Amino acid sequence: MGPNEKENVVKYLLLKHYRGGPNPTTPTVNCKPMDQWTPQEVDAHIQYMRDFAGRLEQTGEFVDGQALAPEGAWVRHDGEGRPPVTDGPFVETKDLIAGWMIIDVESWERAVELAGELSAAPGPGGEPINEWLEVRPFLAEPPAVVE
Repeated sequence: MGPNEKENVVKYLLLKHYRGGPNPTTPTVNCKPMDQWTPQEVDAHIQYMRDFAGRLEQTGEFVDGQALAPEGAWVRHDGEGRPPVTDGPFVETKDLIAGWMIIDVESWERAVELAGELSAAPGPGGEPINEWLEVRPFLAEPPAVVE
């Protein structure tokens, strides 16, 4: 087995939310909205994210990642022959996902460790934002049925 091959690899999705923490009493520490940051603060934050992903590429743990625009809408099917129903564009960004990263790691503990590091990306004043990240494992594929 080579240095970048792992036996029990599990993919995890790290979700970055605009809404802050898991409930209103646990906000992101340095939570000034990004549209109020200076250009230098935004650049430092993005560079941190790039450097983090680059390091995980070297270890074989990075799969993919993307930042998302705050604009969007909820969409659902409204019956055959009818146009989709939309609710949006969003008025408040607190419920939106800001971006995501997919990692491929050997354990839940490693996924949590990496999410903790990603949470420390710099924000206003160069201070870590200590944002809450949602960590979700990918479902394993069901076993093949052999007849």
